[in-house]
Amino acid sequence: MANNDAPDSTPAFQPYVPANSNLPEFTWSAVLVGAMLGVVFGASSLYLVMKVGMTVSASIPVAVLAITLFRAFSRAFGIRRATILENNIVQTTGSAGESIAFGVGITMPAVMILGFEMEWTRVMVVSVLGGLLGVLMMIPLRRAFCVKQHGVLKYPEGTACADVLKIGETGGATAKTVFVGFGLAFVYQFLSLGMKLWKDTVARPLTWLKGATPAMDVNPALLGVGYIIGTRSCCIIIAGGILSWLVFCPMIMYFGDQLNSPLAPATATEGLIRNMSAKELRDSYVLFIGAGAVAAGGIISMFRTLPLIISSIYAGLRDMRSSVGGVGKQLLRTNQDMSMRTVFLGCLFLIAGIWAFLVFDPQGGGSLAWRSLLIALAAALLIVVFGFLFVVVSARLTGEIGSSSNPISGMTVATLLLTCLIFLVAGLTTQKDQLIALSVAAVVCIASSNGGTNAQTLKTGFLIGATPRWQQWAILIGSLTSALVIGGTLLALNAGGTVYSRLPENLPKRGPANLEALKQAGVRETDPSNGKSYLVWHPVQGNPEGVTPGKYLIDDAGHVLCLIDPAIGGRLTHTDDGTEVPRYNPPQAQLFALITQGILDQKLPWILVGFGVITAIVLELCDIRSLPFAVGVYLPFSSTTPIFMGGLVRYIVERMAAKKSAKPASELETEMSPGALFSTGYIAGGTIGAVLINFLVFAPIVVTQKMATWQYHTLPAPLGVSFDAQCHTLAFDEIAPEKRDLQRQAKDQRTPTEIRIDDLTREIRGLNESQLRKYIPVPKGMVLNLPGNKTYQAAKDTILGSVAKEKLGSDDNDKVQLLFDINAKQVKVPAALPTGATMKMPQRNSPALIAFAIMAVFLVLVGRGWLLKTKEPQA
Repeated sequence: MANNDAPDSTPAFQPYVPANSNLPEFTWSAVLVGAMLGVVFGASSLYLVMKVGMTVSASIPVAVLAITLFRAFSRAFGIRRATILENNIVQTTGSAGESIAFGVGITMPAVMILGFEMEWTRVMVVSVLGGLLGVLMMIPLRRAFCVKQHGVLKYPEGTACADVLKIGETGGATAKTVFVGFGLAFVYQFLSLGMKLWKDTVARPLTWLKGATPAMDVNPALLGVGYIIGTRSCCIIIAGGILSWLVFCPMIMYFGDQLNSPLAPATATEGLIRNMSAKELRDSYVLFIGAGAVAAGGIISMFRTLPLIISSIYAGLRDMRSSVGGVGKQLLRTNQDMSMRTVFLGCLFLIAGIWAFLVFDPQGGGSLAWRSLLIALAAALLIVVFGFLFVVVSARLTGEIGSSSNPISGMTVATLLLTCLIFLVAGLTTQKDQLIALSVAAVVCIASSNGGTNAQTLKTGFLIGATPRWQQWAILIGSLTSALVIGGTLLALNAGGTVYSRLPENLPKRGPANLEALKQAGVRETDPSNGKSYLVWHPVQGNPEGVTPGKYLIDDAGHVLCLIDPAIGGRLTHTDDGTEVPRYNPPQAQLFALITQGILDQKLPWILVGFGVITAIVLELCDIRSLPFAVGVYLPFSSTTPIFMGGLVRYIVERMAAKKSAKPASELETEMSPGALFSTGYIAGGTIGAVLINFLVFAPIVVTQKMATWQYHTLPAPLGVSFDAQCHTLAFDEIAPEKRDLQRQAKDQRTPTEIRIDDLTREIRGLNESQLRKYIPVPKGMVLNLPGNKTYQAAKDTILGSVAKEKLGSDDNDKVQLLFDINAKQVKVPAALPTGATMKMPQRNSPALIAFAIMAVFLVLVGRGWLLKTKEPQA
């Protein structure tokens, strides 16, 4: 081998900390703080990816927080200040949380969409295997990409993070900007989601375009995301949303308005097109178009970088040999990697772990049969092959185009397609095989995501003069701690928005046809309202019963008692008592579920998927990146609009700054600019605030009720009419009071104004329906059943709410529902609210829009440097 390939003969580069320096680096305090920040930013990133299918790099905010926290500890306790190498260990350890969260958030929710239960152990094992695999496979590639390609591969986030660490070392910390943005966004979310001072989503159907409903999530985190990813990307994303929600949905409504039967793939349960809302149109038709566009966009993005992929694999394999041969010769601290023996043994251990996980997975029907053993071994080998391939690709592309543009979704789609096609040819098409195929894609996705993040952090270490071996141990620890926690975070987010609905309109008219099979399976779940255990019925898309897919609780006689609607992929937006709950519909997870089930079941509506594929190809022919456009088609319009507003704010800031600068506007905003740092604070504060507010569902019910009892304005209930008519009258007064005498039309002849009135009627009904149970009459002498096999005999005429308050300590909705459930056969819900009752009215759109505008104005002021001025590093 030529001398230039020897480990110590790399091109001369002088890092910030010389190789012969012996500063404290891998200390317990740095690793502990990094692991804690990794868990926090992992939860933040998971929430973000569940909402909009994307994250932003956590390295810079973690580095800023590390510098600030250690400096505060130094002043408070009189201890030494942390070195730049210790701060680098913190950002290395903490950055793993974001990459693990992205891989988990875009893959594991597909498990629920396919009809399986989401288990903490499954998410944890997949996260650990994928995270560690990404780190181990990046170790022999470090010298190839971070050292030998220095000056060629830019690694923009890693280079910017090195600048942050250098600024912190010289006293130019910019943490105040991040912290102020964090605080504002956190308070905003507390007032919005916790106190319910304003709506978190505003929407207004267009009266002149049937089927079109513009909407916006008033979310500061999405505003920050839009600012960071830039105006160009935001415009492409919103263009996809416009095509989806303002073109496709109205077109489907226009052409299907006269149909008198459901149009496939919609079934009788979804109903006629003319009676569908914009969301129902999207879920029945546009969803599949968007899935095709996302799949095609991801694959095209990957093939566009095919020359880089080939050169990356070649360079990685070529330089692995020099890395292995030079381990014993590496004398300089900055050249020391983990030993290749550790890498080799670690990979063997992971292969064995993957094989054991797939074989003994009880949810997937694991067994020790030879067929199961061979399938698990084949899947483990596929994971290793695809994992190494896409870790190489991800590490290289991250250096070329940055983490935000790295087409990990496309790599995962390619992995899933190839795996499913292999399984299909081999005849592996059972539900267990679907789960195995998805697990293969999930591990590869997490590995490639963590591999790209690992490459960024190692580049940061190369620039400042860190020890690679300690960084590799740090990100291993960060990956492990984040992986252990991320499953619980995902389950908690889902549980926080799970709805147990007993409303007749949400339940199928008939029970399952395979009742005996369900009894033999013996899968049961406890109903939290009464503590009883019931059979679980889980019909999926295309089921022979012809009912809406979902998860239902049924008794042994086959009667459907309850719908369990999860927060992930669920269809209900409110509980039975009208409380709004969070919904998460990550676009990639739904796409992966469609691909897996569609290929192995061969029931995918390919014509709609093909429309999406053609749309992506047309955009590529117009030299427009199809992947962000496809994401805009797929996401709810309410999620794309705040992202676009963030891009619009950045456009304003750049144009204002360009008037006083000779630089082009596009070069004025960097990762270290005040607006970008403030946006990072918005993202962290907004997402963490939302996560904590959602977790309040596990607190005593009085906490959440006290936070949000006064935010709704109330009106007296109209008298002399049914409850539905009471709700409709209030909706009429709100929207068209001058037309009180207007006669209601048939449902298929409604005007746009009447559609708005009916939508508001449903919202008012949801907010107030629980009160009907509270006012159930309990005449004198009636004997009611109480929890714990106790009884209560009414001494006078009363109502169910009063009995709940007297005997159960509270008349909140849960207690009244509990009494109603155990006495349903002898009590009767009144037809209307009685005299003296008041009805809650939904919040209006204007307060939310005003609050969101204030957050946008703050971002403009900070971005222009008029508030919280930040000094950027000099070139």
